[in-house]
Amino acid sequence: MKTLVIWIVILGGIAGLSAAAYGPTVNYWKVRNAPQWRTAEVARGRIVAVVNASGTVKPVRSLTIGSFVSGPIDPTVPIAEFNQEVKAGDLLCKIDPRIHAANLQRDIANLESSRADLDRAKAQLEQAERDLARVTKLREKDKTFIAETEVDKYHYSVLTYKAQVGVAAASVKVAQSQVDNSETQLKYCEITAPESGTIIDRMIDPGQMLAAQFQTPELFVIAPNLRERVDVHASVDEADIGLIRHAQEQKLPVTFTVDAYSDELFQGTIQEVRMNATTTQNVVTYPVIVAAANPELKLLPRMTANISFQVGDRPDAVKIPNSALRFYPNPAHVRSADLPLVEGQQSRSDQQQATQSEQSTSAEERSELRRERSRRHVWVAEPGGLRAVEVVTGISDSRFTAMLEGDLKPGDKLVTGQLQPVSGFGGAR
Repeated sequence: MKTLVIWIVILGGIAGLSAAAYGPTVNYWKVRNAPQWRTAEVARGRIVAVVNASGTVKPVRSLTIGSFVSGPIDPTVPIAEFNQEVKAGDLLCKIDPRIHAANLQRDIANLESSRADLDRAKAQLEQAERDLARVTKLREKDKTFIAETEVDKYHYSVLTYKAQVGVAAASVKVAQSQVDNSETQLKYCEITAPESGTIIDRMIDPGQMLAAQFQTPELFVIAPNLRERVDVHASVDEADIGLIRHAQEQKLPVTFTVDAYSDELFQGTIQEVRMNATTTQNVVTYPVIVAAANPELKLLPRMTANISFQVGDRPDAVKIPNSALRFYPNPAHVRSADLPLVEGQQSRSDQQQATQSEQSTSAEERSELRRERSRRHVWVAEPGGLRAVEVVTGISDSRFTAMLEGDLKPGDKLVTGQLQPVSGFGGAR
């Protein structure tokens, strides 16, 4: 009997100890197995939204210099070199002028011959007019001295020599025009720069033969004012053109880099948004012209530029980490008050159906749905589970999004993901 009482006391003590330890043990395991969250802080500062694109550096204007006359390039005259900066009127090269000079001498001789013919015709006309005058005087003294038919001969002889003078004068004009043409041809042998600029291409070499009978051969390409300004031609997706035009109206800056100077940032301004769109595989892009200064000639034609168009700027915004906006919680970790938000979220297949249903809605409904997309939820870790905070978002950059409305302040920690336990250690990573 005494042994039974002892066992009853022992068992009662064990039961009491177990009951007393049950609550702390359950709480310990609940805390130990509670999920650990990766968090990011809400900050305050500047957010600059950009649209990125690629483009090509080009001169504002490029002048193609050709040749109007044919012939070999004169090897005795230096030819302008690549990258040479020239002024208006500078000699770029010269075509061998000997053939054109000989043509000019020939035409000058023809002109002199025509002038001599004109002088001879004038002399003959003067002689005929004097003969007619003498005959007329004799006729006035006595009509029987000279017959009337003879007077007619002298009269028509004057008319004939007047016509010859006209023909000779016309021949002089023709010869003069040939001389002018030959002089012009000779002047065209000297290829000069029409404007000041930089030679960015040269298509001839000394001794090369030019044939300009069928089309004007291209000799040089000059880029005027290359140090003052270059244009960057960018192709921008049609979805971003509205932002680009708004940025142009607001005169927001443009920055870009080139591979040749990868650590240097270049500045520019939106000069023009052109309307000649290009469609490639159902993707519509518009050319956007960015003007940039080029005082050191670092920006060379046909360089590839990586452009960032600034389309928005909030200098003092409450910044939500983008990773917090991308986080989607497990319903098991959400407090009961916010479960309807999570359970109302759609799966991936449901989202596809929603996208298809959006395509079938009216334009007004689609516009309203897209405006509502700026209303989002972020999550804050609390002892009772994750709590949802509704925010209205604005512009964003690569790391943060501006909060327009919401109950958040700088320093608040937002959940961005769950830490996974390290196998075998019971810790988290």
